[in-house]
Order: sequence, then structure tokens, then C-alpha cells
Amino acid sequence: MNEEFNKLLQASFKSEDTEEWLDVHFTRPIGLVFALFWNKLGVHPNAITVLSIFLGIGAGWMFYYTDLMHNVAGVLLLMLANFCDSTDGQMARLTGKKTLIGRVLDGFSGDVWFFCIYFALCMRLMPQLIPGTDVRWGWVIWAIGAVSGFMCHSPQSSLSDYYRQIHLFFLKGKEGSELDNYSQQRAIYESLPKSNVIGRLFYYNYANYCKSQEKRTPVFQRFFKEYQEKPLPFIRTAFLTGSRPLMKYTNILTFNVRAIALYVTCLLNIPWAYFLFEMTVLTVLYVYMHHRHESLSGRMLEEMQAN
Repeated sequence: MNEEFNKLLQASFKSEDTEEWLDVHFTRPIGLVFALFWNKLGVHPNAITVLSIFLGIGAGWMFYYTDLMHNVAGVLLLMLANFCDSTDGQMARLTGKKTLIGRVLDGFSGDVWFFCIYFALCMRLMPQLIPGTDVRWGWVIWAIGAVSGFMCHSPQSSLSDYYRQIHLFFLKGKEGSELDNYSQQRAIYESLPKSNVIGRLFYYNYANYCKSQEKRTPVFQRFFKEYQEKPLPFIRTAFLTGSRPLMKYTNILTFNVRAIALYVTCLLNIPWAYFLFEMTVLTVLYVYMHHRHESLSGRMLEEMQAN
């Protein structure tokens, strides 16, 4: 039984390079237990994603309060939301139940969680005093929350996801990655009839999401264009060797470290420190990761042009 479970667990991983230690030893095993349970009941992965959205909203509501019990409840709800997020992905990979609506919901769920959480934190902090002063945060905290969410969290997560998909592409090929590009997704959007509202909305937004990733990685785009025209095996190996150490930064900038920082700051009743952590520590890591990846792409481009 344990051997069969371990095989299923390994099959549900994207790759060893892109899985975090906490996910491998905690989130994914629990998510797989949930996945097998829900699959036996005939529950579709999309229903689990919807459940995760409500759990994430509930977590945000709990983080609005300053007392310990509500904040512990917020931690537990967000952990459950993350288990559900892991579960739906594992179910989809193991059962092949992948749908357009599933992709829409999967991308939408995490955004809803953190929008609600950031909204709740700002509401919570508004009447509180800025540390070391007798001035209340007031509307200033909304500006800080907006910078933290839209200018830090969003680009950090999207570029981290992009680098993961790039790594998976070079590791497993197109079938093992979700590496897409703007022109292809835009073409799909334009090919859909106007009556397909959900499909057109998804591909319009997804195409722009891809465009934002490509716009921030000009050197990689030049390298990747040449690589697709001339996929040299030694370049693939060299790129993976250079990309593999960067996966730890993509992991830090996605969910777990961010969530732990959120849990600690809320439980200590200093949620403003979470915004500070995101705008400083995580932003520095983001800039460093981006620089390293573009430098790697530049070296690979030079190697290709020399051969």
C-alpha cells in the first residue's frame, strides 16, 4: 500500500527540481490523500478549486481580527485552501481531468485568496497606530497594500511561475510544461466565437499574462527563439545546469515562504511587517533571480551563436 502511494505521489510531482521541500514532505502527501478520497467520491477537481476559493476568502476574514483565536483559524483555513489547491492539480494530473474552466479557476483562486487577505489586513491596520508614533495608519496602509500586492507580489509570483515552466520545458519538453507564449494564446482568443464568453475571457487575460512575462525577459526571448530553431542537446544540458540553482528562488517567491511570513506576522499582531517583508526581502530576491536568469540566457545565446 505504501509503495503504491509513493508511486502515485511521485507521479503527481511536476519534477524534483521544481518541488519545494515543504511541498514534497507535507503539502503533496496530504493533498494526495485528499485527491484519492475525493476521486473515490467522484468529485471533479474543479469543485475542489471552488472550495479552495471559499477557504481562502474565509482566511482573509479571520485575518481581519486581532485576537489569537481568529488568526489561528485564518492560518488553518489558508493551509486547507493550499491543500485543496494541491489536491486539484494532483487529481488533474493523475486522472487527466483537465478542462479550460479548471485552468481559469486555478489561476483565479490564488488571486482571490490574497486579494481578500490584503484587503482584510488593510482594514485591520487602518485604526492602528504606526509603530513608534501616535499616528494611525489610516488610508496610507491601502497604498502600502496596493504596492505590496500589485507591484511586488503579482510580478514576483508570475515570473517565478514562468521560470519554473521554462525549466520544465527544458527538462521534460512541451508535454511536461505549461510554457505558453503570447502570440499563440492571442491567436486562440481571436479564433474563438464571441458566444464563447468564458473561453475568450480566459485566453484574452492569459495572453496578456504571457505577454507581461515575455516583456520582462528580453534576453531569454532572443535565446529561446534561436534554441527553438536549433535545439542543440549540449545547450539544453547547460541551460538546465544553470537554471536548477535558481529554482530555490522561484520556490521562495511563490507560496510557502510568503504564507509562513503571513502566519507569523498576523499571529504576532504585526501584519504591517508582512508588507515590509514582501517589499524588501522578496523584492531583492526577485531582482536577483531575474538578473541571474537573464545572465544565464545571455551566456546560452552566445554559446549558440558561436556554434
